Amino acid sequence: MSQILDEHLQENEEIERAIAALQQEPTQELLAHALTVIRRRMNNGGQLVIAVDAPEDSAQMNAHAIKTEDGGVWWSAFTSFEEEIKGNSRVMSAFLGNMKQLFEIALKMDGINGIILNPWNRTIMLDKQLIRIILGGN
Repeated sequence: MSQILDEHLQENEEIERAIAALQQEPTQELLAHALTVIRRRMNNGGQLVIAVDAPEDSAQMNAHAIKTEDGGVWWSAFTSFEEEIKGNSRVMSAFLGNMKQLFEIALKMDGINGIILNPWNRTIMLDKQLIRIILGGN
């Protein structure tokens, strides 16, 4: 089963490498490259591991949100299951989700600033403007 799941995620390593390069040298060129890599992966049917919260009083699951020091609220998603478990002390539920659908939903959600990809390591914060760029908007 994990091999099947890994097949859906294995090309995400290119995203991780692009983010790592951007972290080492935060330039506009490397940001553009990282966004291009994410877009290419999205357009090839790419998937992410999406962390979810299942409130005890509800049958509905919600994307796990992270609150930043500035009060922003961000969904968290991961390029692999390994990235998901790196910095989190509690076990979260997670599922594979289509990147494009996740990005489109995040744009429509009020109260969400965007998506943090790999919040514990090789992190990129995709605000709504960056998500629009990835999706091919302005």
